[in-house]
Amino acid sequence: MSEAVVTAGNTAVPETDAGYANARLRGMRSHLLPREFYERLMEAPDVAQMVKDLMETGYGPDLEGTVVHGFTAAVIDEALKENMIRAYRKVLSFVHPDARKLLSTLLGEWDVFNIKTILRGAHNHVSFEEIKASFFPAGYLAEDELEGLARIDDVRAAVDTMAMWGLVYAMPLRRAFPDYARDNDLAPLELALDLQYAQWASSRLTGETPDVEIARRVLGMQIDTTNLVMVFRLLKADMESVNAESYFREGGRVIKRELFLELARFSDVDEVIDRLKLTPYNDALDNAALRFLETNSIPVFERELEELLMRRALMAGIKDPHGVGVAIAYLYGKQNEITNLRIVVKGNSVGMPIDRVREELILV
Repeated sequence: MSEAVVTAGNTAVPETDAGYANARLRGMRSHLLPREFYERLMEAPDVAQMVKDLMETGYGPDLEGTVVHGFTAAVIDEALKENMIRAYRKVLSFVHPDARKLLSTLLGEWDVFNIKTILRGAHNHVSFEEIKASFFPAGYLAEDELEGLARIDDVRAAVDTMAMWGLVYAMPLRRAFPDYARDNDLAPLELALDLQYAQWASSRLTGETPDVEIARRVLGMQIDTTNLVMVFRLLKADMESVNAESYFREGGRVIKRELFLELARFSDVDEVIDRLKLTPYNDALDNAALRFLETNSIPVFERELEELLMRRALMAGIKDPHGVGVAIAYLYGKQNEITNLRIVVKGNSVGMPIDRVREELILV
């Protein structure tokens, strides 16, 4: 076989290595569930039947280890989580180190999710077991580190422990802590985490290689989505008491600081949408606007933008068939599958109408 090389990050690696990794990734992606399976699952009469249906898929081994605790939505949820974490770790174990850095940077968002979970648990004095059940240890923080933080039943002590460990999120959390302490509101701490992740991730995705550019494009859309959702939320706020610039995340591809501040000064949704007509977000925002007229609900914009982000991330595997785009497409596809399954299972367990469940799914 040819010893031609392809680029992964800044290092040339044998084509055989990259080809092997991408072949495995394509094989893993081919096992993602088809649309028809969701229809079958939604029509299950109860959770027990859903477990039986899922046992016939790649989730079978995970369910075998959890169904001993009963046929419940919580049991399925735990199995889905374990499957996703194992899949992510498997991918990171066989991709090139340069690709692993790029993927780990994108997955670093799970560290933010987990730290928010820990802080909310400490703030509300939630039990350790309940906090642990919500973890998705798919980022840099290992499960034992997360568990150590989750055992601390005090927000300040948890932040101090992160500082002692040298986590990049510790200093922003310390700076935001006085605002939290003054108002007993977690919002300043959660905003500090979001801002730090955007800055940290953007600083890691540097260079001019095709792999870095693909990862940077996905991250940029992710940050754009967060900034646009914030713009719509600010429309509902009293702007005289809000410093819009403090909510801006650096690193977006389209929504730069000047545009964000311009959008934040608008007084209604139509003005925002008109200003974004010539951007890649036009169609998604137009679709959301129709639903907004019916519901007057800001989350419809978040839903459409997240679906667009998912579609673009999945397209990375087509636009970059020999590089890190294949891995990005699989990781996002797997996340989307788990999200859809959790929606279906929860909908079934609470008796939600099938049409309503179907509306919540992102089928790409």
